[in-house]
Amino acid sequence: MKNRLKVLRAERDWSQGDLAQRLEVSRQSVNAIETGKFDPSLPLAFKLARLFERPIEEIFSDEEGTKDVVTRD
Repeated sequence: MKNRLKVLRAERDWSQGDLAQRLEVSRQSVNAIETGKFDPSLPLAFKLARLFERPIEEIFSDEEGTKDVVTRD
């Protein structure tokens, strides 16, 4: 699953550790999600969506690209 976590995190000038602390997960978990080695659980995906104030579909997309990432203006 592709995601925009690194971009969204960088827009806020947060380190992986900063994001991990806000999500109450390890920095290694954030890194694994960002690099696509791990897909977040549904509750964690919702937590990310609330934290970044964006719909889940704007943060995550499938590998095949059947769903384009929606961006806000």
